[in-house]
Amino acid sequence: MRKTLLLASLCLMFVYGAKAQQPDTLYFTLDEALQYAMEHSFNSKNADIDLQTSQKKVWETIASGLPQVDASAGYTANLNLPVSLIPAEFVGGEPGTYIPVKFGQDYNSNFGFSVSQMIFDGSYLIGLKSAKIYVDLARNAKEKTNIAVREAVTSAYFTTLIAEEKMGIVKDNLLNSEQLLKEAKAYYQNGFREEQDVEQLQLMQQQAENEVIKAEREIRVSKMVLKFAMGMNVDWDIQLKDSLSRFIQPIQTGAALTGKFDYTQHIDYRMQETQVAAKQSLLSLEKVSFLPKLNAFYNYQKTAYSNEFNVTTADWYPSSMVGLQITLPITYSGARTSRINQAKLEVKKAENEQLQNIQNLQMQYLTALSDMESAMDKYKNDKENRAIAQRIYDKTQIKFNNGIASSTELSQNETQYLTAYSNYLISMLQLLQSKINLDKAEGNL
Repeated sequence: MRKTLLLASLCLMFVYGAKAQQPDTLYFTLDEALQYAMEHSFNSKNADIDLQTSQKKVWETIASGLPQVDASAGYTANLNLPVSLIPAEFVGGEPGTYIPVKFGQDYNSNFGFSVSQMIFDGSYLIGLKSAKIYVDLARNAKEKTNIAVREAVTSAYFTTLIAEEKMGIVKDNLLNSEQLLKEAKAYYQNGFREEQDVEQLQLMQQQAENEVIKAEREIRVSKMVLKFAMGMNVDWDIQLKDSLSRFIQPIQTGAALTGKFDYTQHIDYRMQETQVAAKQSLLSLEKVSFLPKLNAFYNYQKTAYSNEFNVTTADWYPSSMVGLQITLPITYSGARTSRINQAKLEVKKAENEQLQNIQNLQMQYLTALSDMESAMDKYKNDKENRAIAQRIYDKTQIKFNNGIASSTELSQNETQYLTAYSNYLISMLQLLQSKINLDKAEGNL
């Protein structure tokens, strides 16, 4: 019994833990979805890692100019000491002959350390500046990535809202078709309707059911895209808290338009500006290659010699030195001068690209502004067309219920109404997308 209860408890804990990790439904406003994406999007995470790596690179560059300390130790067993020949007469032997002798002892050991310090190196100073530029590049790349993530999330959020709006319309249309069919069948059974009217309404109901199924599929796909853009588990359910009116009304009133454009605040301008600084840094690096390098060093070492395996009992003899080392390039052979000239050309090219980038940003802003004005005009027209089509459809229903209009005319007007409403939703999405593009062109996304 105890084993059974333990097993049941473990199963309940597992089920409860699985439910705790996977929430039933998550609710998001657009702002909350954007914040979630900044923390969980894979692209944002990778951009943040790149930024952290660049910051570590700065410390790596700084550390290369700090004192460098190295320690060493060694132990040597001489299996066969080298043999040298000396004149025999040095030890009282016969002149003209030599005797073999061995210098050294069977075992020796040493340990010590060395310290080196850079005193002057022009490339180090330029390297520090370049490392900071590298961080700026990574920071700009992260911001560029976050803008792309916010654009994708916002676009997917709007698409989902439009899909849900469409679902409401097609569901209402399905309910209306079912009611019309129910009434038509009752009239037909009492001889007040023709069989063709019933069949026509059955066809309208089936088409309405297909539109509901299609709308459900569009919502699933749009939510899948939204969750992927946010970095959310695609198996979790998500619901949107905002309505379309929150985003459409400010555009209609003009409150969402800033009317200002400063290209110097745009991320693309700042990225290109950093590229120019990087090219200038490379030019400076080539120039300092003509300068000398000066380093200081200090070495300390102790050495012991013995004929015994254990050298710790032997005498240890210290040695040390301190000095300066200067490296001065003498022969250039034109290679360094050529590299400097190439670096100057790269700087000039980057500056030209910066000017071109400014014109591109201005053109993109004007294009986005024009596209939004066109989208607004189309939205207003399609909104009016939808209202007209709805009034025609409502009047046709009244005529049909009174036996004045035919079922074919009702079906045609229903199709016209749904088409007008679909065009209205498409123009609404285009208007919202044009607002995204304008914000991006202004550098406000």
